[in-house]
Amino acid sequence: MVRTLRVAVIGAGPAGIYATDTLMKSGTPCTVDVFDRLPAPFGLIRYGVAPDHLRIKQIVHALHRVLDRPGVRLFGNVAYGRDLTLADVRALYDAVIVATGCEKDRDLDIPGVDLPGSHGAAEFVQWFDGHPDAPREWCLDAEQVAVIGAGNVALDVARVLAKSAEDMLATEIPDNVHRGLAANRATDVHLFARRGPARAKFTPMELRELDHVQGVELVVDPEDVELDEGSVAALRESRQQQMVVRTVQDWALRDRRPAADQARARLHLHFLRAPVAVLGDGRVTGLRTERTELTGTGSVRGTGEFTDFPVQAVYRAVGYLGSPLPELPFDHAAGVVPHEAGRVLDLDGQQVPGVYAVGWIKRGPVGLIGHTKGCALETVGSLLADLDTLPPAPVPDRSAIVELLTERGVEYTTWDGWLRLDKHERGLGEDRGRERIKVVPREEMVAVARR
Repeated sequence: MVRTLRVAVIGAGPAGIYATDTLMKSGTPCTVDVFDRLPAPFGLIRYGVAPDHLRIKQIVHALHRVLDRPGVRLFGNVAYGRDLTLADVRALYDAVIVATGCEKDRDLDIPGVDLPGSHGAAEFVQWFDGHPDAPREWCLDAEQVAVIGAGNVALDVARVLAKSAEDMLATEIPDNVHRGLAANRATDVHLFARRGPARAKFTPMELRELDHVQGVELVVDPEDVELDEGSVAALRESRQQQMVVRTVQDWALRDRRPAADQARARLHLHFLRAPVAVLGDGRVTGLRTERTELTGTGSVRGTGEFTDFPVQAVYRAVGYLGSPLPELPFDHAAGVVPHEAGRVLDLDGQQVPGVYAVGWIKRGPVGLIGHTKGCALETVGSLLADLDTLPPAPVPDRSAIVELLTERGVEYTTWDGWLRLDKHERGLGEDRGRERIKVVPREEMVAVARR
């Protein structure tokens, strides 16, 4: 008789759910329990994607179908390392897949970066996405704001800072976020990229969205969008980069629009500007940048020409890092779990039996959400290839995890609980003519889910 494989997945975001889907479709008899430290599932989609990205938010529907399958259970509000240990998981499951993602801001090592008014983009994203562990209030009293970064997160931060609060009411933002955005005083948002547009990490669709924000004028200096031989070579290899460059060049060269005089805010895209210092005494008063120049290879070098921009807030969107997981090896420099094809490796490069990784905690915060499917396929492929060497769980009873969490007093949430919370949030929105209003406080989320 073939035994049913029991797998624990730590993390209910896209990576963990795609890994679950791949397992359930593999033809191997299995059950999967998905754990998350938050009371609600969907991770990055719910708490990392800007609320006005309605198209990307629709990915939730596909993830919903996976968690709704027989043989899959959700345990929310369960923190690995606090409520559940590696020993617990190994006792109850044949294998574990860690899919905890990357939530911390990568450091930017320049003077003044710790001044009040200097923020990590991840913190701001969690605030406007209504993350239960984020602050409820956010000071938006700066009239001139700098955003450092050349990726989609930088675009999200810049767009939300420039957009009116009323335009965001079409989304699921909670009331505290709407109040904060309504008090936003930003008139000029400056986005700074160290390299040229040919090396920017924006996706074309995200970039073009900037041109459709009501009441915002886009400003691009024609000198910032020049190309060298290395840039041209890079463009030959990427249709996506061609579209990015063509878009910013069109913005730089087009005539100023008549509506620009009535614009509520201006969004400036600065390329070839490297941040070298956050200025201020007691709080942020400016950002010093060095002009860079293309080297002919697509890279850049400093020119020694410095410019101080008078800004009162700085947002750093220079990348994310994962967080160490208790009892598991961790590469602190890269912010990931060391692995080989998804098999977690110890400090000696040896495989940790029965432990696998998927998503950003495995490969770093690179690629779009769709790329996670291929990552999950690789990890699950490694797990299934190891089936003959995986020792069976000492306690294979599916009810054992429920008994363990109950005994420890963990107020876990379930898939049925999420359906209750989902209905509750939709009801809050319906009362106000909106699709959904997100519940923010953890205790309220848990209370609704466990009602």
